Amino acid sequence: MPLVFVVLALLAVMALAVLMLPLSIVLRYRAGTVRRMARGWTVTISFYAVTLSAAMFLFIAAAASVWIPGAFSVGVLGLLGGGALGLLGLFLTRWEVTPYSMHYTPSRWLILTITLLVAARLVYGFWRGWQAWRTIPGQESWLAASGAAGSMAAGAVVLGYYLVYWAGVRRRLTEYKRLTGKGLHAARR
Repeated sequence: MPLVFVVLALLAVMALAVLMLPLSIVLRYRAGTVRRMARGWTVTISFYAVTLSAAMFLFIAAAASVWIPGAFSVGVLGLLGGGALGLLGLFLTRWEVTPYSMHYTPSRWLILTITLLVAARLVYGFWRGWQAWRTIPGQESWLAASGAAGSMAAGAVVLGYYLVYWAGVRRRLTEYKRLTGKGLHAARR
């Protein structure tokens, strides 16, 4: 009887996660398209946090290559593809420069596209993992057959995008400070 409660609790948590997916997509989209003031400390923290995340991702992808063939190579390709999207994102970003501050608004269409592609890949990954788990014979790894490498690549696209995007925002803010003669304290207003 206690096993039934554990299974029901697990199913309830899974159902809650599935129901939260549409809400989290909308919230992620809204957060990603807000007009922001470029502040030196937030841009720097974001850049270094994404850099650390990308380094950890590459380390984990290299370790996962033991169980998931091609995990590292598709991870690197995902980072490169995301970097290209990051350059596109910098080009499509609306920049507003005043004598007192600099603001930026990321491209809504690009953020929506990346968010929906990653969400679709995650849903497909769960479905493919379920199918692989049910049908793969005992000798093969269901994890490798599940398409986990593709899901890792989708995550790498997001990391690559934000790595290049934050590097570009940081560079643009540094140039703005140099041209306007503003120091670190003046940019915090």
